[in-house]
Amino acid sequence: MASILKQTYSQRAANHTNPAAKALLETIERKRSNLCVSVDVTKKADFLRIIDVVGPYICLVKTHVDVIEDFDYSLVEQLQELSIKHDFQIFEDRKFADIGNTVALQYSSGVYKIAQWSHITNAHPVPGPSIITGLSSVGLPLGRGLLLLAEMSTKGSLAVGSYTEEAVRMARANRDFVIGFIAQRRMDGIGLREGESSPGEDFFVLTPGVGLDVKGDGMGQQYRTPREVVLESGCDVIIVGRGIYGKDNGANPDAVRAQAERYREEGWKAYQERIGSTV
Repeated sequence: MASILKQTYSQRAANHTNPAAKALLETIERKRSNLCVSVDVTKKADFLRIIDVVGPYICLVKTHVDVIEDFDYSLVEQLQELSIKHDFQIFEDRKFADIGNTVALQYSSGVYKIAQWSHITNAHPVPGPSIITGLSSVGLPLGRGLLLLAEMSTKGSLAVGSYTEEAVRMARANRDFVIGFIAQRRMDGIGLREGESSPGEDFFVLTPGVGLDVKGDGMGQQYRTPREVVLESGCDVIIVGRGIYGKDNGANPDAVRAQAERYREEGWKAYQERIGSTV
């Protein structure tokens, strides 16, 4: 069997049992897009407008619904409608970081009821395996998937070394629910102890900090190109935010559309080069 880096997204989808993982890989292949747009705006109208514009070009939308000042549950319903209209998956970037019982409540209940609509969410591994236990008790019966934050794209991040290794070990112990990582490189073989092996391991790597025009934002974020992320580091999905909709919250739809297609094209080209395909 070809290495993960040389397999197509559809080939990898056939080997996944988690519904969220399989759906994301199939969406990527179907749309020829490994682009995730991070929509970090504070007004509902801006949020929905940007997603409607970028929808045709993305496999995944990343949300932070807790920053939307005029949030009400109709926003979730409209987001789900756009997900169907444009054929993309939803990733609420909640970054859970508490004990199992608390995160189970945060995931299932409260104002946002994230598990009801977000195909994928994520968590810090800081609390240990109990955080996965808590989240999976809610998400697994719903066919959801979890990403662990193994690395971050900010300067001075503490998610390095043994921290990253422990995150990968936690994922290996919970492959039914943990589908991958937020990271800057592939995690294959990371954290394996002497005598251990992980044949057929295939965790997604979703990578933030992707930009074509700038190298940083003045607040610690560091950017790499789609080629560096997908081809050179072997990551699977590029996450782009302000590089697509700018500082004016996507006020010019044509400009947003052009940037979304630009990033989609660059991400897909890097993937094709990685697997050795010209089609």
